[in-house]
Amino acid sequence: MTSPLRSFTSLYSTTFMMVLAAGLLTTYLGLKLTTMEVPQIWVGGMMSAYYIGLVCGSKVGHKLIAQVGHIRAFVACAGVVTASALGHALIEDLTIWLVLRVLVGMGMMCQYMVLESWLNEQSEPSQRGTVFASYMIVSYLALMAGQGAISLYPELGLEPLLLIAICFALCIVPIAITRRIHPEPLTPAPLNMKHYWKRAPQALTTIALGSMIVGCFYGLAPAYAAAQGIEPQSVALYMSCTIFAGLLAQWPMGKLSDLMPRSRLIRINCGLLGTLVLIIALVPFDAQISLVLTAIFGVLAFTLYPLATALANSRVEQHERVGLSATILVTFGIGASIGPLIASALMQQIGNDMLYGFMSICAFTLVIRLLFINNKQKAEQGSSNDYVMAGGDLVSSPLAAAFDPRVNVQSVQNQMINPEDDAFDMLGQEDTLEDEPDYSQVTDIENDDDIVEQPLGSSTKSTDK
Repeated sequence: MTSPLRSFTSLYSTTFMMVLAAGLLTTYLGLKLTTMEVPQIWVGGMMSAYYIGLVCGSKVGHKLIAQVGHIRAFVACAGVVTASALGHALIEDLTIWLVLRVLVGMGMMCQYMVLESWLNEQSEPSQRGTVFASYMIVSYLALMAGQGAISLYPELGLEPLLLIAICFALCIVPIAITRRIHPEPLTPAPLNMKHYWKRAPQALTTIALGSMIVGCFYGLAPAYAAAQGIEPQSVALYMSCTIFAGLLAQWPMGKLSDLMPRSRLIRINCGLLGTLVLIIALVPFDAQISLVLTAIFGVLAFTLYPLATALANSRVEQHERVGLSATILVTFGIGASIGPLIASALMQQIGNDMLYGFMSICAFTLVIRLLFINNKQKAEQGSSNDYVMAGGDLVSSPLAAAFDPRVNVQSVQNQMINPEDDAFDMLGQEDTLEDEPDYSQVTDIENDDDIVEQPLGSSTKSTDK
C-alpha cells in the first residue's frame, strides 16, 4: 500500500507553505503593532478579525467550491489572501488592516476546506488516521517555521510581508499541477448548534473557553513578549517553543486519555493550566524561565481542543459528526474572536501581565463550569477510546471530522456530497468497511464520582476501569 506521505505530497506541500505564511503574518502583525505603539485593543482586534473571517469563510467556502470546483476555488482564494497580505505594506490604516485580516481568514478557511475534503475523499479507509495525523504534523511544523522566519527580519520592514506573499503564491503550485483527480463538489451540512450543546455540554464549553485562551496566545503573546524587552529573534523562539511542546504532547495525552475518563482529564488539565498561567502573570519575567513555562503552557493549552473534540464525538451518532464539526468550528471561532478583544482591553488598562491573568480567569471559570455540569448530569454513556490529534489554532475546517477513523466514509459522503440521499434513512444500510477498525463497542468507563454528560434518552451510569 502506498505511503500517505508519497500519495499526498502535493497537498502536504501546499499545506506547509500556506500555514507557514499564515503563522508568519500573525506574528509579524503582533510585533509590528507593538513597535507602532498602538493601543493593545488593536492587537487583539487583528486576531479577532482573523477568526471572524474563518467562521464566515466556512459558509462562503462551501458555496464557492460547489460553484467552481476545488482547484479554481483554491486559486481564487490564494489570490485574495496574497493581495490582502501585501495590502498591509501599502496602507497603514488600522481599520483597513482589520478588513484585510477578515479577508485573509475567509480565504484561508476556503483553502483548508479544499485540502481537507481532497485528503478525506481520496485516502484509503485504513489510512485515514495516518493521513490526518500527517496533515496536522505538517501544519504544526509549518507554524513553527513561520515563527522562526520572523527572526530573519528583526527590523520588521517590508521583507516579511514579501516572504508571506511569496509563500501564499507558491502554495498554489503543488495543488495546481497535481495529477490527482479532485473530489466531488460539496454542499453544506445542516447545523443545529442547540442540539449538539445538549448532547455534549462539557466538550463544547471546553472548546468555547479553551479557544479564548488559544486565541489570546496566538494573537497577543508576540506583543506580550516584545513588551518584556526581548528581541524579535527571541520572540520567535518563545512562540516556537510553545508550539513544539504542544505538538510533542499530542501522543502522550492521547495515551493518557485512554487510561482515564476524558472528562476528568480535561478538568485536571484546566486546573493545572489555570495555576500555571497565574504563576506566569504574577512572577517577574525571566527570559530563560519563560521558555520552560511557555513550553508547559503549550502542553496543557494545545491538548484541550483535541481532548474536547474527542469527547464531543463520543457523544453523538455516526451520522451527526459532520454537523458536530461545524458546531465545533463556530464555537471555537466565537471564543477565539472574543478572547483577544477582552484580553487586549485588560492589558491596555492594567498591564501586559493581564494576558496570562485573563487566561487564568478563563481556565478556572472552565473548571467551575465543568464541575457544575458534571454534578448536574445523572449518568454517562460509554465513549470511544480514540484520541485524534488536532490543531488548537483552527488549522482545520468543518471537514476535519471526516478524517476521524471513527467516521463512516459513506455517512460523510451522504451529507456533504449527495444531499438528495437522506443519510438518516441509510443508517441501517451502512456496512462497516473491512479495512476500518470498529470502535463502536469500545467504552470509556467512569468512576462513580465522575458523572459526566450523557446522550439524550440515556440513563446508564458506568464504573471506572
